[in-house]
Amino acid sequence: MKYMMLIAGDEDAWAARPQEETKALYEGIGQWWGERSAAGVVVDGHELEPSSTATTVRVAMDGSTTVTDGPFIEGKELLGGFGILDVADLDQALSVAATWPVPGDVLEIRPIVQRD
Repeated sequence: MKYMMLIAGDEDAWAARPQEETKALYEGIGQWWGERSAAGVVVDGHELEPSSTATTVRVAMDGSTTVTDGPFIEGKELLGGFGILDVADLDQALSVAATWPVPGDVLEIRPIVQRD
């Protein structure tokens, strides 16, 4: 079964980290990603550019659209990336997420709809 693992964190905290700490975290993420990709558990995923680069499109009930700069919500924890997990069940997806190497990040796991 496939799950999306949404990875959210505090962008200000990332920006405030010392360069060496940031480098070490990215090395840990690279190792985490590589090991799980080699095992076939993480089948895709990407880091996202900062929320300041986001553009939001809202579609109203009448079909009109509004386009604005920035993320669609105000919050401290903003989406920083995602991974697609291919695992047996939710328990395994949660076990994978529990090994994420960045303290303070928030991981949301959602099943991906599979249509026949």
